[in-house]
Amino acid sequence: MTGNILTKREKDVFELLILNKSTKDIAKALNISEKTVRNHVSNTMQKLGCTSRASAVIELIKLGEISI
Repeated sequence: MTGNILTKREKDVFELLILNKSTKDIAKALNISEKTVRNHVSNTMQKLGCTSRASAVIELIKLGEISI
């Protein structure tokens, strides 16, 4: 995969996720529902073919989509 894989909002969610924010914290920070946060995480994991949030974070770092 090349180019931008994530939508702006998916990237926002994962940038907070790597800061160890909970789903509830992310929802509050982005002014969206917890279900929407989970949907963004799920969509990203599906795009990457990952089965966990941790593996999705690792793949996104490898792809240069997010940094720590």
